[in-house]
Amino acid sequence: MAKKKKKKRKKDKFKNNVLDITRTNRMTAGGRQMRFRAVVAVGDEEGKIGVGVAKGDDVSKAIQKAERKAKKNVVEIPITEEGTISREVKAKFGPSEILLLPQQKGRGLVAGGTVRVICNLLGIEDISSKVISRTRNKLNNARATIKALQKLKHSSPKPNKE
Repeated sequence: MAKKKKKKRKKDKFKNNVLDITRTNRMTAGGRQMRFRAVVAVGDEEGKIGVGVAKGDDVSKAIQKAERKAKKNVVEIPITEEGTISREVKAKFGPSEILLLPQQKGRGLVAGGTVRVICNLLGIEDISSKVISRTRNKLNNARATIKALQKLKHSSPKPNKE
């Protein structure tokens, strides 16, 4: 008999964090149908981050599906050598509005909730943030944070053509 070679799976370098789990209901002819919605953030602590949202019949299925979606939506964010961002950025996603400020080396993460989790997964060590809006929706806050961080990519100085 020939031996079957096992395929070696790549070691996954992404770390994940569940931001939010919500129970949802839908009325059907047979009664209420309950499902769960999970919001998961994945990051490699080297400048890559993704957020995924999925629903499932139970919590574990919803988390697995959301993690897969998050890995498909990974974006790269520029981080300075000091472990912070290059400049102040502000972004709005739906009702959520986020302000991110660079900090001096050694000041640490001065951020709360969703912004703190995303900065940890990105590998940002020194940053200050403020959630300006009133909303407590973790999904919108996460998307607004990523939108703000993506603005850093577009503002890099262009080299002179001289």
